[in-house]
This record gives sequence, structure tokens and C-alpha cells, in this order.
Amino acid sequence: MRPPESWSRARGTLILAAVTAAAWLLASVLGRSEWIVLWAGFIPARLSGADVDALLAPIWLTPLTATLAHAGIAHLLMNLLMLLFCGRSVENILGTRGLLILYAVGAYAAAAAHYATGPNDIAPMVGASGSISAVLGAYAIMFGRNRVKVADPRLALLLNALWLAAAWVLLQLLVGLTFETQGARIAVAAHVGGFLAGLALAKPLLILRYRNA
Repeated sequence: MRPPESWSRARGTLILAAVTAAAWLLASVLGRSEWIVLWAGFIPARLSGADVDALLAPIWLTPLTATLAHAGIAHLLMNLLMLLFCGRSVENILGTRGLLILYAVGAYAAAAAHYATGPNDIAPMVGASGSISAVLGAYAIMFGRNRVKVADPRLALLLNALWLAAAWVLLQLLVGLTFETQGARIAVAAHVGGFLAGLALAKPLLILRYRNA
């Protein structure tokens, strides 16, 4: 399937991108970037019962607030580019509601995967990468091409999706190693968790949209 290219049916994607960019810009202009990373970031140790001295966002909300905080301009721009590129096509198929569900579930799946790999970690995890990984996973399932020479087409599609996920994680790691991250963490497990959520939700959300049409 060729990805659709209509922006008129991608309002959710544009709103998510605009809000994410505005949050980073506001924090930067006010000189509060480090504070927003701490306030909004997902800190696994908080779920494990660790006490914190600062007044932070409610822990149950931080998987979502973390999507609005970024470790730097490169981190933000790469996430926005991927969101706009994949989100438009995914939203054209799943609808705005489907995209928003995918984005939110991806955020919580990313946080859960990150927690599982380090429940006592005190470093805040920030960025929309987990949510965007879910969008990327759905994109891979709906628009991936079977370029791997495997007899089973479903296995070939899955292998191509995994290659795409690996490339996305590698790009994120390069950003994390190259640019200042203000103590925040760009987490591999979070990307994997979000991506798997996208793979799992693509078809159910598609069925949900057209069942209610």
C-alpha cells in the first residue's frame, strides 16, 4: 500500500507536532529547560517508592508529560520530522482518534518498558520518541514493503519492520551520544516498547475505525 499524502486529514498529527514544538520553545525562551526535564520526565524510581524533594508532575501522568520535554533541539527536530512523516499517513488510515490512541498508548508502553529495565533509575526519561515509535510501528505494518526474501510474507513484513525499528533506535542513540542531554536519558527499551505497541495496535485500531464508520 502506498502511504496517503493528504494533510487535510492529518489534523491530529499537526496538533501533536505544534504542541510538542511549542512546549520546547516555551521552556527554552523562559530558560526552564532543565526544570521541565525534571518536572515532566518519567522517573522509574518514583514508581518504586523513592522519595523526591521537588514538586513534580503526578507519576501516572509523566509518560504523557515526558513527550513534551526534549533533551535538545536535535532530539526535538528528529522526533518532529518522524512524527510528521509517519503520522500523516497513519492518521489518514486510522483517523484522528486512532492516531491519538496510538500515541498515548505508545507513551505508556514506552514508560513500562523503560521501568522494566531499571525500576530504581532516578534519571528522567523524556521525549516523544516512545509515542512516535508506536506510530512508526503502525506505519511499518501498514506500509512496509516485503523486501526480505522469505517465503512467508507476514514474516518478511515483520523482519522489515524490525529493521526499521533498529534504524530508528540507532538514530536516537546517535543523537543522545552527540548532543548535550541535560541529564535526561534517551532510552532504547522505551523505543522498543513503543514500537511493539504500534505493531500490536495497528490492525485493531483499523478495525475499530471502520466498524464504527
